[in-house]
Amino acid sequence: MNKPRIKLDRIDRRILEELQADARLSSAELAERVSLTTSPCWRRVKRLEEEGLISGYHARLDAGRLGYQVTAIVHISLDKKDTQSLQAFEAAVQEIPQVLACFRISGRYDHQLIVVAQDLEAYGIFSANYINGLPSVKEVYTSFVLKQVKAATNPPLPG
Repeated sequence: MNKPRIKLDRIDRRILEELQADARLSSAELAERVSLTTSPCWRRVKRLEEEGLISGYHARLDAGRLGYQVTAIVHISLDKKDTQSLQAFEAAVQEIPQVLACFRISGRYDHQLIVVAQDLEAYGIFSANYINGLPSVKEVYTSFVLKQVKAATNPPLPG
């Protein structure tokens, strides 16, 4: 997790701001917005990609429009916390499409999952069939999202 911080100048930050707002910009449009010519702008974007700061370009989908009306935050405590058990649990979670995110966390629970389901009944079935069957699961605590207040997908750019 301790990756070296990449130094960004004003133009790099502008490029990243513009790409966060609209990753579908052409090289020419991006260059114009950041006041560069196309080639130097393209080289900067490629450098940011090669340095791993830009890790991909994605379409943000609306889960509700896809039929997922329930978002659950699931806290899981494992009965075995050795390396092999943690790896087995995390590998199994990777294979479940309804799990949008999984975090190994500190505190009372070992992992936090963000899960989507079509409705509460579907979540109940999903939980019984998948979550309770994950390796080493000891305790599950689920909260349901009532309202999404904020869902940023990118961290703020350093000043």
